[in-house]
Amino acid sequence: MEMEKKSEINGHAMSGSASTDQILEKSAQKSLGEKLMEFLRKNLLVILTVSGVLVGVGLGMMVRSMNLTKAQMTYFAFPGEMLLRMLKMIILPLVVCSLISGAASLDTRSLGKLGGIAVAYFLVTTLIASGIGVALAFIIKPGVGAGALNTNNLGLESVSSNKETTDSFLDLHVFLFFMLQYATDYKMIAVGNDSNGTTLYQKVPYGTETDGMNILGLVLFAMVFGVALRKLGDEGEELIRFFNAFNEATMVLVSWIMWYIPFGIMFLVGSKIVEMEDVVLLVTSLGKYIFASILGHVIHGGIILPLIYFGLTRKNPFSFLSGLITPFTTAFATCSSSATLPSMIKCVEENNGVDKRISRFILPIGATVNMDGAAIFQCIAAVFIAQLNNTELNAGQIFTILVTATASSVGAAGIPAGGIITIAIILEAIGLPTNDLSLMLAVDWIVDRTTTVVNVEGDALGAGILHHINQLEMKKQQQEGELVEVRVEAVANTQAEEETSPLVTHQTKALEAMPEAIESVL
Repeated sequence: MEMEKKSEINGHAMSGSASTDQILEKSAQKSLGEKLMEFLRKNLLVILTVSGVLVGVGLGMMVRSMNLTKAQMTYFAFPGEMLLRMLKMIILPLVVCSLISGAASLDTRSLGKLGGIAVAYFLVTTLIASGIGVALAFIIKPGVGAGALNTNNLGLESVSSNKETTDSFLDLHVFLFFMLQYATDYKMIAVGNDSNGTTLYQKVPYGTETDGMNILGLVLFAMVFGVALRKLGDEGEELIRFFNAFNEATMVLVSWIMWYIPFGIMFLVGSKIVEMEDVVLLVTSLGKYIFASILGHVIHGGIILPLIYFGLTRKNPFSFLSGLITPFTTAFATCSSSATLPSMIKCVEENNGVDKRISRFILPIGATVNMDGAAIFQCIAAVFIAQLNNTELNAGQIFTILVTATASSVGAAGIPAGGIITIAIILEAIGLPTNDLSLMLAVDWIVDRTTTVVNVEGDALGAGILHHINQLEMKKQQQEGELVEVRVEAVANTQAEEETSPLVTHQTKALEAMPEAIESVL
């Protein structure tokens, strides 16, 4: 009977193995379809977003031929405006809650260290970007031979700026401690009469509040508030948990908004194409400037930033960036670092596995202060306007452009055309007229797209670098902890069993000099 049972079992085993082979074959056949479905499921949003841009271009070209009125153009752009409004709506709670929870979850020492590394990374990359911008402007010389080009030729309105360089930097400090957008303006105040009885006036600067949200002030407040909550200890725990929950709820809202992004992007891109004036004239007139700016962005975003990431982490930067196609497409369509922030945080955490504490601490700061792409086109624009006015720049002026572009990019608003005002600061610093700024504004909608992509790429790679450094620190601390545990165990055993190993006796002698340590171990 036992033999029969065995044979039966073997028989079943044989038939079972045959059936398992069939199942494996079927699963192998299914796996190709399943893999395709899984790939589509994972990358559906990316495919839809990229498709949104392509369909938007086609739709824009088609609608452009219909010669819409201004009112009809506004209605056509409405779905795109809706996307921008949604993203801007979510920025305030996202920045405040993510920074408070991020700053509160990191201890003060690691916060200071990570913050220091982040600031160094932002400054170095922005300085490199400024250097690339100036170098390309001198190599390509976009303004040489274009002296006849002016705002009247292209039918552009003049853009003037009466702001002093000093005021711009003072405004930057006000931004740090103010929640609304702030700008310095001037008014003429009568200060008396001269000998002829003519009234004398003085130009006096005064602060004005402008519409809009000052993200830089919010960032500083949220960071300091998060540190203050951590210092409270147990009393601050409940509030920290509240902000953590608020943050998670905000990320759920972001995931919902992200499914509207492909539709909104389609109309954003389409409406821009419909609104375009005579593109051929602009591109032929300012083609070298556009080419120099986009080439600078390609060099910095495609070579320099990935090399910095690889040098510091020894990981493939392009596999890291491949998980961020949706935020890059959003950046390209919206031209806003701030509007791209929600999708960037989500993709960096989910696709690239970056620690939430790191991403939610560094990305809101980066979206506000790290503007590599802006620094490139601002430096090119400054040299372009100098060449346009046949002005030879000396070494001091070039150095001023580099430093001013790096420093003022911190205060540049993360909004479309936010860098144009910064160019005015650079021009004032080197003593050039600002009346040619309208040329920059005319093609800003082209250049601003690659600018924003490079800006957000710098933020994302910065988050990846900080995550890598943080992981190394954690491993180091774990290894040190394990060594302490091993030493404690070894000492305890030597005291109990009186072993005579030279290593153990050496350790014992060392501990005899510290009787308190032996007592604590035992």
